[in-house]
Amino acid sequence: MATPQFILDLRERIGHDPLWLPGVTAVVIDESRRILLVRRADNGRWTLVTGCLDPGEQPAAGAVREVFEETAVEVRAERILRVESLPPSVYPNGDRAQFLDIALLCRPITTEARVNDDESVEVGWFALDRLPGLTARETSCIEAAVDGTAAWFDDRAPACP
Repeated sequence: MATPQFILDLRERIGHDPLWLPGVTAVVIDESRRILLVRRADNGRWTLVTGCLDPGEQPAAGAVREVFEETAVEVRAERILRVESLPPSVYPNGDRAQFLDIALLCRPITTEARVNDDESVEVGWFALDRLPGLTARETSCIEAAVDGTAAWFDDRAPACP
């Protein structure tokens, strides 16, 4: 499902105004230290599994759901890797949004991956030394998952007055 119904309902009321949304990024690593990636249907880029949380949904449950929805792989969430505000996005239809993203390390329960929705055109497991071009953020999430780095958050923002 590309856009959750609750967002479509909000858009009917607010048009293209910015939406602040909770999101998750799942870094799925198997026993062979391979990373599960999806090739997005909208831009053809390989990425980690990401998604928007449903209203009231816990981040770990959302990550588990998103991985299954996009790849048919069942996972369990193990720990938080990063918490951060992502840059604002403007979509082709003019909608604006900004995500507060929680990246989580996930371990597969099953490993047979396939395209399981219309958001991706390919799904695959990649060795760490064979990752396709990923963003710096995605790479740092993977590095934190692999090396066990403590959860990261950006504390550079000024304190509240």
